[in-house]
Amino acid sequence: MEGIHGRSLNPPSLLSVRFCIFPMSIPQNYYILITNATSFGGDPMEKDKLLDQVRTRIRLRHFSVRTEQAYLYWIKRFILFHHKRHPREMGEKEIEAFLSHLAVFGNVSASTQNQAFNSLLFLYRTIFGRDLGHIENVVRANRPRRLPVVFTKEEVKAIIERLHGHTRLIASLLYGSGLRLQECLRLRVKDVDFSRGLIIVREAKRNKDRIVPLPEKIKDDLTLHLKLIEAMHERDLHNGCGEVHLPYALSRKYPNAGKEFAWQYVFPASRISPDPRTKKTMRHHLDESFVQRSVKEAMMLTCPRKNGSCHSFRHSFATHLLEQGYDIRTVQELLGHQNLQTTMIYTHVLNKGGLAVRSPLDR
Repeated sequence: MEGIHGRSLNPPSLLSVRFCIFPMSIPQNYYILITNATSFGGDPMEKDKLLDQVRTRIRLRHFSVRTEQAYLYWIKRFILFHHKRHPREMGEKEIEAFLSHLAVFGNVSASTQNQAFNSLLFLYRTIFGRDLGHIENVVRANRPRRLPVVFTKEEVKAIIERLHGHTRLIASLLYGSGLRLQECLRLRVKDVDFSRGLIIVREAKRNKDRIVPLPEKIKDDLTLHLKLIEAMHERDLHNGCGEVHLPYALSRKYPNAGKEFAWQYVFPASRISPDPRTKKTMRHHLDESFVQRSVKEAMMLTCPRKNGSCHSFRHSFATHLLEQGYDIRTVQELLGHQNLQTTMIYTHVLNKGGLAVRSPLDR
């Protein structure tokens, strides 16, 4: 492609496009050609390192930080497994050998093996523009269908009473609203509606929003908690901090929104830390491992025979709603399940025995 003055014009990288200054004489569709990688018959990031290309492609698709970390991890393991050969030189046979090794010698679960396969699929489709053929000689790990661990109402009450402070409020929301742990920790102040008695879960699984009930029992405690968080936020602003991570490009569109109290996390971390992507010093949300350890200790003291976790509160939420007579479609909507079959598993753990059938011995 020739430039304005007849000179050869090399395509800029995708990251440098927004910093280019275009003369007024250039047609509008010329900018579209530059931003489209396929218009030049090559990858605009071909000079970047492989992992940098993968990282850029992931962020272009607005994948989560955890997805980015997982994909990069499995791509690195794939390269090291084949003695640092470049993935462009490998194909289906090498992928089959790597996935089979994970199942046979690594003894990984089916979900872990699928995650590794999806990482490599993303690499070959997005970076190299290759569709992998039918991979049929892979030793696949069996995906078991296990019943969830569910606590009784008395057990839930006893576990929550053993918790204190942040963890008690978080456990109450996990059970009272059916939230996942990450959904609860990522709640913003603006997402809690006290007047309507609901919580808006933003960007949940599959990037979908949903509405869940706000338990009446914790409204007073949550109100007091937010007052303490607001006082901490005021101290951060006084010390020159107080900014929080905003999704997508909101930080550029609204430069001061990150310092507003409405955007702060309901459960912020005890100290400020650098953002993993922007490296700016911010106050992130509470670390999930802290909550998991506290909840696990309370469960071991209350129900030592049940191997529960934070997610067991969500399972108990769904099961107890079905016991109260709520329609399964309503429970599906509250949980945010895409498939009704996922919600149907809770019908197998009701307090009526297997498949909700009463044992003939009890008659």
